[in-house]
Amino acid sequence: MTDTTQEARHVAIIMDGNGRWAKRKHLPRAMGHRKGVEAVRELVRSLKDTPIECLTLYAFSSENWKRPDEEVDDLMNLMRKFIKSDLPEFIANDVKLHILGDWRGLAPDIVEMLEDALEQTSKGSRTLAVALNYGAQAEIVQAARLAAEAGEITQESIEANLYSAGLPPLDLLIRTSGEVRLSNFLLWQCAYAEMIFTDVLWPDFTPAHLQDALDQFAGRERRFGGR
Repeated sequence: MTDTTQEARHVAIIMDGNGRWAKRKHLPRAMGHRKGVEAVRELVRSLKDTPIECLTLYAFSSENWKRPDEEVDDLMNLMRKFIKSDLPEFIANDVKLHILGDWRGLAPDIVEMLEDALEQTSKGSRTLAVALNYGAQAEIVQAARLAAEAGEITQESIEANLYSAGLPPLDLLIRTSGEVRLSNFLLWQCAYAEMIFTDVLWPDFTPAHLQDALDQFAGRERRFGGR
């Protein structure tokens, strides 16, 4: 029997489609990324009206370094501006920042900004987890290595060494833009997560789209390998 009362505590989103959004509107690719940041901002503001305890966003993968230098520089500058402009709002709205990935490999000034943001938001009750310089396969390899150094390799010891350690189990993964793949994102955490793939391009994704996904999740039957 379907449980229509279940709520998604942890939702992850692969934010895809910024470039296509800009291309369709005959705008520079950078404008798509900037519009995508606005979509992030509106979504974070809407969290207080949802049951979500943790929202995880795929912001920059370890493979994204292969993009043209100009595009990477624009993404990094957007990150700087977003942290600086939105940190006070995070604090005011009781949002805790959590970073997944090898974020200390980013530019020193960004690392310093992130360290400050992590410290200032550490008491927040609702979490925004951002994947930066992240790759799931590398995450699992690192977690297994750390588990082995500490003793026996088990499911529990690997999970304790993932970037997501301490976060609620992943309930729902959403990918925008019509692509239907995980792109090396949260491979371990997605083991029993529900998934929703939407054709909406990320800059057009709104809190209403998120609520629709939450409604879909509430109507699904989760078996976790059982009947």
